[in-house]
This record gives sequence, structure tokens and C-alpha cells, in this order.
Amino acid sequence: DARKRAMGRKVIKAMGGDVRGKTVGILGLTFKPNTDDMRDAPSLSIIAALQDAGAKVKAYDPEGFEQARPLLPGVTFSDSAYDAADGADALVIVTEWDAFRALDLTRLKELLNAPLLVDLRNIYPPADAKRAGLNLVSIGKPN
Repeated sequence: DARKRAMGRKVIKAMGGDVRGKTVGILGLTFKPNTDDMRDAPSLSIIAALQDAGAKVKAYDPEGFEQARPLLPGVTFSDSAYDAADGADALVIVTEWDAFRALDLTRLKELLNAPLLVDLRNIYPPADAKRAGLNLVSIGKPN
């Protein structure tokens, strides 16, 4: 759980250290892709850390809405990855759903208030994000 909360702090740091009043889009709520299982899902700790720091959270998951909803009070649930990005100050990939591997990064950049993509699953190569005009923060890679 401490490691999961550390991921929340990584997002806060990527956003300049202060998320109070900012909106964070979260992609992926379930423990792993292709399931609706929320047991031990990293999203729970990450979202708690963001909310504790004053962030508003918008989230999208292809299958886990019904199970996630009662566990995540105060979260706005989105209809798509692009809806979660729309107006957000950062977009965070938490679960590596195949649908998130094929996002239009240029479109995401246009929807975001700030061009920040925090890829906690290392789905996107830095060159792809840069080409789309996004600032990419990954795990275990220089940014």
C-alpha cells in the first residue's frame, strides 16, 4: 500500500508539487486489465493520495465502473479515456488496458489543460509522447 501511495506522490510531484484544486484524469481502475476486480487495485491508493492532497479526480475504466463506484467517493466517472482527459491538468495511466495502448496522443494533448501524461505502466515510448507535444513521466525511466 505504501508503494501505491508513492505512485500518487509521484503524480503530485509531476504536477509541480501542488494539486489543490487541480483535476487529474485516471485511466484504469481495476487491479489488472480484462477484469472488473478491484481487490488491491493500485488506483484506490493513488486516488486517495490525490484526493487527500486536494485534487479532483475524473476516472475511466473499460469494465470496472460498477465495482469501483462504491469504493471511490468523490470521483467523477467518465465515459471514455478522452472524456477523462478533457479539462484535466494531468492524465495518469494506472492499468494497462489494451484500449489505452492505442490512444490518439495528439487528441489527448488538445483535451488536457496541461500537456502532462503520467504513464505508470510504461506503455508509451517517450518519443511518441514528445511528438504529440506531451510531457511524459514514466516509472524507472529518465523523463
